[in-house]
This record gives sequence, C-alpha cells and structure tokens, in this order.
Amino acid sequence: MEEKQSYLRKIEKILARHAQYKLEAYHFLLAALHHTVAALSKPRHVSGKELLEGIRDYALEQYGPLARTVLNYWGIHETLDFGKIVFALVEAGILRKQAEDKLEDFANIFDFKEAFDKGYKISD
Repeated sequence: MEEKQSYLRKIEKILARHAQYKLEAYHFLLAALHHTVAALSKPRHVSGKELLEGIRDYALEQYGPLARTVLNYWGIHETLDFGKIVFALVEAGILRKQAEDKLEDFANIFDFKEAFDKGYKISD
C-alpha cells in the first residue's frame, strides 16, 4: 500500500510541474513501455526510437483510428512530447535512464498524422 501511495505522490508532483499532459498520458506511456519490453526476446533497456515505435503500435492496437485524437486530447502532439513524459517519469524516480539517453532522442521520429491516420479512411 505504501508503494502505491508513493507512486501516486510522485505522479501528483509530475502533474503539478507538467500540467500540459493529462494523467492518462503517463499511465499510457508506462503501459506502452511494458508492451514494448514484453515484445522483446528478453527484457532490456530500450532506446527512445524503439520506445516510440512500441508506443505507436500500442496506441494503434488500443485506439485504432482514434489513436491520434486520444493522444492529442492528453496533450501529446508529437514524438518529443513522449520524451518529455519519459524524462518527467525519470526525474520523479519512476523510470530510469542510461547515461547516453537524452530528450532529443525523441524529437521528430515520426509524423503523428502519417503514423496514426495512414490507412484509416472514413468512407462516405
């Protein structure tokens, strides 16, 4: 129970400092990280690019053609936003990073419109 309370306090502090993202964005990122690592042959550290690829796949799996809309609602509009969320979680002690990891690893990895809308056409 104490561990859960500690986690919730950390998340509350993150939300106070990074109000541009909704609570769901942090929970989604942690779930997407788990999804990404679980798909590996054995658990290991993943790069920013690998995590973003896993996030994209997980978002499409969870939300289909609404993925971009959901992410935008949570305040996520580009891949760098995921990096900001990751580093906020690192700063709070929820995630860890390697010495070579940097925020720029998450910049401009893919275009949201192309990544989440391609192949999803609404027919008349």
